[in-house]
Amino acid sequence: MIGRFPIVDIAPVIRFGDEVIGVKAVPGEKIAVSATVTREGHDALGVHAVLFDPNGKESARHPMREVWPGTDRYEASLVPQSVGAWKFAIEAFDDPFHTWEHDAGIKIPAGIDAELCIDMGIEIFERALTENPQGKTILASAIASLKNSTLSPIEKFESATSSEIKEFFTLHPSKRFTTVSEKFPIRVEPERALVGAWYEFFPRSEGTVKNADGSITSGNFQTAAKRLPAVAEMGFDIIYLPPIHPIGKSFRKGKNNTLTPSISDPGVPWAIGGGDGGHDAINPELGTIADFEFFVSQAKKLNLEVALDLALQASPDHPWVKEHPEWFTTRPDGTIAYAENPPKKYQDIYPINFDNDFAGIVDEVMRIMLFWISKGIKTFRVDNPHTKPVRFWQKVIGEINYIYPDVVFLSEAFTRPAMMHALGKAGFQQSYTYFTWRTTKSELTEYGNEVAHHSSAYFRPNFWVNTPDILPFHLQSGNPAVFAQRAVLASTMVPAWGMYAGYELFEHIPIRDGAEEYRDSEKYEIKVRDWNGATKAGLTLAPFITQLNKIRREHPALQRLRNLQFHATDSDQILAYSKREGNDLILVVVNLDPIRAQETTVHWNMSALEIPHDVFEVTDLLDGREFTWSPHTFVRLDPTRPVGKIAHIVTVKI
Repeated sequence: MIGRFPIVDIAPVIRFGDEVIGVKAVPGEKIAVSATVTREGHDALGVHAVLFDPNGKESARHPMREVWPGTDRYEASLVPQSVGAWKFAIEAFDDPFHTWEHDAGIKIPAGIDAELCIDMGIEIFERALTENPQGKTILASAIASLKNSTLSPIEKFESATSSEIKEFFTLHPSKRFTTVSEKFPIRVEPERALVGAWYEFFPRSEGTVKNADGSITSGNFQTAAKRLPAVAEMGFDIIYLPPIHPIGKSFRKGKNNTLTPSISDPGVPWAIGGGDGGHDAINPELGTIADFEFFVSQAKKLNLEVALDLALQASPDHPWVKEHPEWFTTRPDGTIAYAENPPKKYQDIYPINFDNDFAGIVDEVMRIMLFWISKGIKTFRVDNPHTKPVRFWQKVIGEINYIYPDVVFLSEAFTRPAMMHALGKAGFQQSYTYFTWRTTKSELTEYGNEVAHHSSAYFRPNFWVNTPDILPFHLQSGNPAVFAQRAVLASTMVPAWGMYAGYELFEHIPIRDGAEEYRDSEKYEIKVRDWNGATKAGLTLAPFITQLNKIRREHPALQRLRNLQFHATDSDQILAYSKREGNDLILVVVNLDPIRAQETTVHWNMSALEIPHDVFEVTDLLDGREFTWSPHTFVRLDPTRPVGKIAHIVTVKI
């Protein structure tokens, strides 16, 4: 049943099955809430958004403004301040002061019931004084003016409707017939759930030794730890490792995914399990548990969080295959079904069948995650979660986050939008996205608006420029300007972005024409990279990446998602957008053409920028140059110049 005043279409309210789940937020992040609220007649209606802390205590309330006169749609922003289960509600009430202000403002100047209007005002102010003793000074003064017989009705009215009094009644309304909606959840998670710069490398490729006979000695956690300072110097927050567990030998894949491996081929890390153990064991070639703990400790000293891959699948040699054959699918010929994504076949991997022993699998996965959490892991990148039941993730993520609210899960789900969104609603804090394939101005604008405004209540994007599985077509030219352009877009459009090792060296050779896969993929072999040689020769994007991550860390506006605003340009080759958080305002202009110089006029939406004047001073954070810009700013960006000239990233002097 509706209350005295109908409150409907409240947003954001996320329904997932028969549940209402929490809107995603981090401490200090603004959440825009809205509702449609109506009443009969013409009297004024007050609407508030009310925030409740995890203890159920009212934390804040904000008057809601009508989006547009006559729409009955109201909105405001709420800002939870700590991690936990917060809630919000919408409150509607009859607003006598604003009704009186409107009616008396018409009648008194027209000489209609002027004295009666003043008497009604006195009643409203005296009631307000009783309800709000803290307003004694301002309210008593207004009452005195309304009762002052030496003043005309119009003078009394003007005295009682000063800007100071209007502000008081906005913040402390005299309410009647209050209606309050039900409370809706807000899930406030740690800052890392929203913000982060991810870097992925294979430990076995870091610190490798090429022997005289051409063979390669694998790197390990001790040698890989020596690469961590370089990753930290580039400004990354999270070092993500592919699976570190024993690799099966049955059907082991060779170089470039061949079925005829040599004895020296190391195998695919995602083919988990062998004689040395399964998901709770370390690949002996990488070292021991003690070596892993050393690696984690070295990372933490550099303020790097270690993200571990959680790949719920098994090689034919995994202990689960013998101990729990019911966890797999048996085909009519008696063999266990291996993983397929036709025409691709993964003979070295058995997918898990979650329908045969759901509770048992949940218990085992919980045990595994708790084990690695005990070793210092607070971030999991989950492999192919869309191939497992959504209810499974809701169960295990919910239980882990109940015990450890600071554990973050990244969904590696390049799949259908509905499934990606369902995984976000089920509990994943972040997700891989379609950014990897969005290249044109219209595609980037549409997708940016989608993730920042349409799905941000339940889906947090992480923009990856590449992965070991994906070499996008636009990178295959090897043009450094493309690599710089994509890094700018990924690192400034959203708060979380990621990069797989080798990107900074412009690695770009596909396995064949028309394929988005790397030749000599690191998934199948150990990669030897000459980091020092590339640096000495200046053949690395690392200095530019360092600069981008420094800008991100220094500017709060780039650490928020919902503040992304696109602005019009006269060229389809130039994209412009802004991000603002408080007094931190960042404008980004990117040339989407990596070959030719492009020029255009950018038409800044000054209302969206919240700049009160038409001329404003900016500083380019990429090269330090200062400019005077206006609502219609001419820009020229030349990708043939140093990589910094593919874009402007400017801070506005507020």
